[in-house]
Amino acid sequence: MKYRVNPKNGDKLSILGFGCMRFSKDENEVERQIIYAIENGVNYFDTAYMYPNSEVILGRVLAKGYRDKVKIATKLPPFMVKKYEDLDKVFYEELRRLQTDRIDYYFMHMLTDVKIWNRLVGLGIVEWIEEKKQKGEIINIGFSYHGGREEFKNLLDCYEWEFCMIQYNYLDENNQAGRSGLEYAHSKGLPVMIMEPLRGGKLVTNLPKEVFKIWDNAYIKRSPAEWAFRWIWNHPEVTVVLSGMNSQEMVEENIRVADSSEANAFTDTDFKLFSDVKAILDEKIKVPCTGCNYCMPCPFGVDIPTCFSTYNDREIEGKFSAIGKYIMQTSLKSEASNASLCTQCGACEVHCPQKIAIREELRNVTNKMEGIYYKPARFLIKKFMKL
Repeated sequence: MKYRVNPKNGDKLSILGFGCMRFSKDENEVERQIIYAIENGVNYFDTAYMYPNSEVILGRVLAKGYRDKVKIATKLPPFMVKKYEDLDKVFYEELRRLQTDRIDYYFMHMLTDVKIWNRLVGLGIVEWIEEKKQKGEIINIGFSYHGGREEFKNLLDCYEWEFCMIQYNYLDENNQAGRSGLEYAHSKGLPVMIMEPLRGGKLVTNLPKEVFKIWDNAYIKRSPAEWAFRWIWNHPEVTVVLSGMNSQEMVEENIRVADSSEANAFTDTDFKLFSDVKAILDEKIKVPCTGCNYCMPCPFGVDIPTCFSTYNDREIEGKFSAIGKYIMQTSLKSEASNASLCTQCGACEVHCPQKIAIREELRNVTNKMEGIYYKPARFLIKKFMKL
């Protein structure tokens, strides 16, 4: 197993992390997979309060003599914190489930903007974190993120974080936090954990036949998944790449790929392959937005690049997946930033280097992403999060 060093504390972390959100239903099989991963060098396990039964299963396995061989990462859901006492209520329940006395990497789960963090600050979370760190119950504090790159950078600057996690893959190089967000976090000395390296499997199974043809005809035989992982590991700024492994074959294959992956290892031929793949995928998108953010800020609060990014995802991920992502990234925030907030003022268009008809495209986003499913889906998601 290859390792990369956390520059904050010297931890040697396996470049492959075990994402625990998608455990299989067979707990005996899950235990076998976890133990095999540990025995083959995987030492970073990522779970969350909200992942059904995940913390309990992971804790049960690690309690069989494996706890001190790994780093546990789990997450505090901000929407469950209404008062200071809720922090302890959630945290100590996680320690109980995980059968441990400490969390090595503790996330604020899915921070979407600075205002949500500031609400937690107002409730006393900074003092709470310091107390837990002094007790040795929290070792490192960070956050996971879905959203636009400027808000990501604002979050990085608003507190002395010790790590962060973003969605990143070859299709999202200019989406969400993107490459510039990855590089900015790295410039601040933060280890960066990567989620959704395969976009939930979409970069393996849901690709145009022309893309499969490129991989099939490549100079070396590799699966779409292996190419996608190697693309991320080629970035020296990346510390850990999570994989939601739920079969023994997947665990073994991902460990094999991790064992032979290096940073800065790509050749011009490799980069050309990805350039060809992305050119095909770009033909499928609706709006040629590069996420440069020159159109921002919108005076009426629309997150234009994120609206376009999730709109483009309809062509690759499908309607319902894209709408769910759209709601999560634009509507589940302290202040919504969805496309229908656009007043057609036109202030954005004069700054767009791609000369995109932004007002017209935002109307298209509204029509396609905020149709009859939008309000009921948003209501149900918000209701679930309040639970």
